[in-house]
Amino acid sequence: MDRYLLIISTLCFFAAIVRTGLSLRARTFQPSRFSFIAIGLGFIFQTAFLYVRGHALGRCPLTNLFEVFIFLAWSIALIYMLVGPAYRLSLMGAFTAPLVLLLQGFALISPIDTRHLVSVPANSWLEFHASMSLVAYGVFALACIAGVMYLLQERQLKTHQLHSIFYHLPPLTNLFAAITRLLWWGFALYTVGIVSGFFTGHPLPRVQVMAAIALWLLYAAILQARHLKWLAPKRVAMLCIIGFSAALALLWGITFTAELHHLP
Repeated sequence: MDRYLLIISTLCFFAAIVRTGLSLRARTFQPSRFSFIAIGLGFIFQTAFLYVRGHALGRCPLTNLFEVFIFLAWSIALIYMLVGPAYRLSLMGAFTAPLVLLLQGFALISPIDTRHLVSVPANSWLEFHASMSLVAYGVFALACIAGVMYLLQERQLKTHQLHSIFYHLPPLTNLFAAITRLLWWGFALYTVGIVSGFFTGHPLPRVQVMAAIALWLLYAAILQARHLKWLAPKRVAMLCIIGFSAALALLWGITFTAELHHLP
């Protein structure tokens, strides 16, 4: 039953992508209210899925890799719904929907939705640690998307090949300001997530802790270089993409390692 909610959510994000694709093909791209509504509906069905799955499990739905990917997709959609209108990045939806669709589509078609029998009661600190870390991943994903938008606009300006989409991109200064704010918010949330992991009352897998700290150091280095102006905005945008790619790779590895850690 819960998977049907997720399938409907995925179709909503797909509809937003189709609408954007048709506009680009007609060479008259116009950010439409339809795309925003479609993403909003997709987010609502994501939330319904997580609620139903969490109610059935009796805990936060983060018990396997499938649920982790869906929670990450939900976090990305959530941050977009909160941040996109605030920074007037209406075009961000055209970049957010494909990423969410990719994550959810992969989760749906992959045989990773394995139910684990959990006999111990839910650990509120552990659930807070995991959920807060994934919300931070969602913020880093939006920083990555803003970085892609920055590089796209910068390239069009450099090559003097301006497409219709160019006129709907925010100015480079606004995009870079958004990237900086997203990096700081993501870093703060991720710090809270890491610190809360030490209050779970149980030892965390060493590889998981080392990977989390390595990712934290990467984003700390990006922010420090940005603060000291050691890196040009273009380099920061590129590092946002690299950082989120590393986060996704670590997400798979951390989850896999955590599952092995609990095997008898």
